[in-house]
Amino acid sequence: EGDGPVNALDIALRKDLGKFQREIEDLELADFKVRILNGGTSAITRVLIESTDATGARWWTVGVSENIIDASFQALMDAIVYKLMKNRELAGRIAAE
Repeated sequence: EGDGPVNALDIALRKDLGKFQREIEDLELADFKVRILNGGTSAITRVLIESTDATGARWWTVGVSENIIDASFQALMDAIVYKLMKNRELAGRIAAE
């Protein structure tokens, strides 16, 4: 359990994904890193998120924006989408056996 804006955004995104909710129950935000790519008034923020699931898989997603919340949202959404696609790929392989 973390705290801070990235964790709060993660919790908010998971609140109600309808029929997809059960598919991401084992998705965990393992780590995140924030880096300011250039200083000054036009600073660009890069958020790198490491995610895991019950299968032991690990993947990383990136968000880039002038706003840390936007960058975090991009990276978190990509992590969720990747997990959903990974589940479908696994289901397809099992069905083919």
